[in-house]
Amino acid sequence: MALLTTDLPEMMTQTACSSSQLRQLSRSMVRHLGVLNSACGDLPLSPVQAHALFEIGRQPLTIKELAYKLSIDKSNASRAISHLVEKKLAQSQIHPRDNRCLVVQLTPAGKKLLAKLDTQQNQLFQEILAQLTQAQTQQIEQALMLYNQAINNAKHQSGCLIRQARAQDDAAIAQVIRAVSAEYGLTADKGYSVADPTLDCLSQIYSQTGANYWVIEVEGRVLGGAGIAPLANNDGVCELQKMYFMPEIRGKGLAKRVALMALDFAREAGYQRCYLETTAVLNEAIKLYEKLGFIHLSAPLGNTGHDACEIPMLLNLKPA
Repeated sequence: MALLTTDLPEMMTQTACSSSQLRQLSRSMVRHLGVLNSACGDLPLSPVQAHALFEIGRQPLTIKELAYKLSIDKSNASRAISHLVEKKLAQSQIHPRDNRCLVVQLTPAGKKLLAKLDTQQNQLFQEILAQLTQAQTQQIEQALMLYNQAINNAKHQSGCLIRQARAQDDAAIAQVIRAVSAEYGLTADKGYSVADPTLDCLSQIYSQTGANYWVIEVEGRVLGGAGIAPLANNDGVCELQKMYFMPEIRGKGLAKRVALMALDFAREAGYQRCYLETTAVLNEAIKLYEKLGFIHLSAPLGNTGHDACEIPMLLNLKPA
């Protein structure tokens, strides 16, 4: 699937450079915060034990729940709890609603040590924040929130393969579009894109110059996708098209990820603006488009044939 002006390797190189810098910053931050140390400050706790102490202090937890909160395996969580119990900082008891598992809570000694841990960490971060203006602190907080969300999304997207559509995907893509359209009442008789005569041969449609379609595959099944194509009779304008996702893959940040891939493709292909049409029933999609920078238009561009999509939007494709 051809680009207008440049090649995908350039996009990949730019991403690799940003990734390398971010990895370096992340490593440096982890080291400076003492995460690699054997003890957490001057307290008799390893970093994992300190994190476990904090989470159990918020509420009693099972080993499985603690492992999930700390993003570690159950054996690692079990060892952390065993050490806390040995130090009489925590105690376990039969779960009140499931006698097959144990729930862990802090002892009075554990609560006392947690208070010391909080004081120690508060002092550390006060010293760090003293180096920054209030505006810089807010900027870092916002950036870390985005970074943390991206990490969570990447974790939840494990097992999801995003790739270019192939001819053998046509039937599956069409089925996804029809299923999601039916779910939201976007029927063919109302003029929605599910009525497009090309729905069963999308790979051919998106093989034209300046077009592309990506599918999301999970365990061999195509469960979603989105595409970019030139907007007819509008030079320099592309259209974000046919973004559909089955319920199984929603809530993982995949819509944003695929949209960003599509917009990067559009920039590299030389487009100046990206257009789309949607409808009010797709409220979550509209929110995503707004967050990506799309603005609402008072009238549609061109004639896409989707008269029922009453919400036209446009994005100026500034360099990424």
